[in-house]
Amino acid sequence: MSKIYKVYQIDSFSDKKFLGNPAGVVYNADGLSEKDMQKIARELNNSETAFIFSSDSKEYDIHVRFFTPLKEVPICGHATIAAHYVIALERKIKENTCIRQKTGAGILPVEIEPKKIGYNITMIQGKVEFGDIIEEKNLGRLVSALGIDNNDLITEAPVQIVSTGHSKVMIGIKDYKQLHNLKPDMKELNKLSNIINCNGYFVFTFDSDEKDILLKGRMFAPAIGIEEDPVTGNANGPVGAYIVKYELAKFKEDNFKFSAKQGMSIGREGKINVNVHIENKEPVKVEISGTAVVVFKTTIEL
Repeated sequence: MSKIYKVYQIDSFSDKKFLGNPAGVVYNADGLSEKDMQKIARELNNSETAFIFSSDSKEYDIHVRFFTPLKEVPICGHATIAAHYVIALERKIKENTCIRQKTGAGILPVEIEPKKIGYNITMIQGKVEFGDIIEEKNLGRLVSALGIDNNDLITEAPVQIVSTGHSKVMIGIKDYKQLHNLKPDMKELNKLSNIINCNGYFVFTFDSDEKDILLKGRMFAPAIGIEEDPVTGNANGPVGAYIVKYELAKFKEDNFKFSAKQGMSIGREGKINVNVHIENKEPVKVEISGTAVVVFKTTIEL
């Protein structure tokens, strides 16, 4: 027997259509197989599509799975924002609500805050983890693939893998114009991903001409089918923890709040807010937040 699935196209980290980061959301995913989900994600062809399943446990309220056009990933920031924006719309949420979502990065709470128009969604990301520092030969390959050299890197910022659920390589550079003009060698980045065991490269700069925007970035992940992601929660979140670890900006003793922009170079500008909780001078928890907008809603019968 066939079933009709509700499918949304959502632009996250923007309140304007066709900006921010597009994500697919299947609201009533119960009954879909892994093959079905992969096919739907490929058909929608967003960087990620979120599939919302009912809970079978008291420990969480929903189960969300995330697929790129090529594979499943443990967690996705902008698709989480999109999924919970859809939940807020479908359930007609009218007061602040916390939903516990089970993901590949664990059970993570998400706050839904109604606004005059739409909703603000805040998600707590997964465990903060600092991985390998990229050095010597691999660093040379990386900067070459990006079309830059070591002198363009921020001296105090080691090139390092950082994760709050889905790891990214943090690459700080000095100049925004250079960031905007990057034309990476995607094949080389893809090959390097297999060597360093990390699929995403987040290149960022503090060279911002906007007082309320601390940094601007770009994120490349060709190894999982994403040449460039417009606005990346799983990059801007961990970069906040990374900034705290290396004291790359001023922040309070117990938390570090900032806003970032991404997507300008590909015509998908979006804004993301980050809050890093700090204990004993170490980042211990990261939250990201933003709004979203519906681009279209449809159904798929399978």
